[in-house]
Amino acid sequence: MSLNRGRIWLGGLAGGAVWTLWSYLVGHYVITDARYVAAQNAGHFLKTPRYPFFVALWIGLLFILAIAVAHLYAWARQGLGPGPGTALKIGFLVGFFAGFPDNFAQATWSAVGRALPFGWMVEMWLGAILTALVAGSLYKEASPATASSPAMPMREVRLKG
Repeated sequence: MSLNRGRIWLGGLAGGAVWTLWSYLVGHYVITDARYVAAQNAGHFLKTPRYPFFVALWIGLLFILAIAVAHLYAWARQGLGPGPGTALKIGFLVGFFAGFPDNFAQATWSAVGRALPFGWMVEMWLGAILTALVAGSLYKEASPATASSPAMPMREVRLKG
């Protein structure tokens, strides 16, 4: 069965927008700027980012991850079936891989305390789940006409004259 690449991209881009919004909300309302400022003042974080375009790079990475999640959902639905159950499974796994190991290590060994790593883990884990649900809700199977041929056939054009 052929994948509907257009729907994968649509789901990935919509999922990336949702993940970016979720990242912003967690950063500003769960973790809060005060925790970041306190970590900077304590010398645990740099006062200016090492990469000057960090926010744009972070958003780009979230979109790349969201497109990957959309692909994983499309591949998994062939074996697990379509629907939110499959999307939740994909989102849970991707979120665990993206959010848990590094932040568990940060919470264990970092001097910044546990609130920041916990917030980062929630941001990645739930962001992946939301992204998978969005991508899954937008994905539709490829129509038989487009599934049989990977490229659109060229139409013969005859000129009058």
